[in-house]
Amino acid sequence: MFVIGGSFGGAAAILSSLDSRVKKAVANCPVVDWGILAREQKKETSNPSYAAYIRAAFGNGYRLSEKNWKKLRGGRFYNPAYHAAKIIPSKIMMFHAQDDPYVPYRSVAKFARVTGVRLKWLRRGGHLSTDLIVRKYWTEIREFFETELGRPSGT
Repeated sequence: MFVIGGSFGGAAAILSSLDSRVKKAVANCPVVDWGILAREQKKETSNPSYAAYIRAAFGNGYRLSEKNWKKLRGGRFYNPAYHAAKIIPSKIMMFHAQDDPYVPYRSVAKFARVTGVRLKWLRRGGHLSTDLIVRKYWTEIREFFETELGRPSGT
């Protein structure tokens, strides 16, 4: 099984790699440490309830209650940084732009440095579209996946 996720789903992709059934994961602009939430949410909205803002912006895409959004801030729940010591770097490839306004590049670069996870960084692009990344870098992603399958690239 291979997993690809972006932003909130990037955290899911990274955490899913802890499951032995997941062979490789690609995380695009992933939230790697929810410790950023308190200061970063102010960049997205002036709404004092981040949960209400997310529901208004994304509908049922995110079904977290206010209580569970607060749980993210605790640092243990759904937090790749909390599980950094368990990460197998060869299972994960990350993409991130230095000018991402929502997920700070520094947090992702630090996570990559601490875990040894491969980080493909781009100077520009903002909060990169996962569809765009997969289309633009599919050859590289496919080769990354194929190393798990034991096939030489291009076959």
